[in-house]
Amino acid sequence: MLRADRVRMLERIGKQMGAIHILVSNAGVSPRERVDILRASEESFERVMNINLKGSCFLTQAVAHGMIDEKRRNPEGLFCIINISSSNALAASTARGEYYISKAGVSMATKLWAVRLAEFGIPVYEIRPGIIDTAMTAVVKDTYDTMIEEGLLLQKRWGTADDVGRAAAMLACGDLPYSTGQVIHVDGGQLISRL
Repeated sequence: MLRADRVRMLERIGKQMGAIHILVSNAGVSPRERVDILRASEESFERVMNINLKGSCFLTQAVAHGMIDEKRRNPEGLFCIINISSSNALAASTARGEYYISKAGVSMATKLWAVRLAEFGIPVYEIRPGIIDTAMTAVVKDTYDTMIEEGLLLQKRWGTADDVGRAAAMLACGDLPYSTGQVIHVDGGQLISRL
């Protein structure tokens, strides 16, 4: 998201709805082509980083300033920031490395924002989805169907946008008030180490 777009969007929100109390930063695109990291282009890297990481960081920065001001006026108000990363933040695949790097960056940004905004009583969380049925994963549906059937996940099904939304709603409602900086895995048990 470009700076001018962020400013315009936040001005419109401010006029129509007032202060922002909840930010869910859900930007995420894959590279246009799944290529080996040895052949990834700078253009692809920049596109993915600009959307997935840079846009999220600077939108959070802009919204955080408003939240801090509003929190000072309304100390009892409920505020939070929720970053959507990916289970790929902890994995490695050389086929679309720029995506994995961007989501690892979102994970670190969550920690940094949690530390920085703690003094203002604004919690920051990370939701780390696994294999979610979206347009982005449609191109690898058959591959993941097989992997899920063979035991990749403890819960043998695709995750849904609703699964991710329910986790975000829980955080937005203030149901984990003493857990800033924490990660909520919505991955069907994918990342649990097993023997």
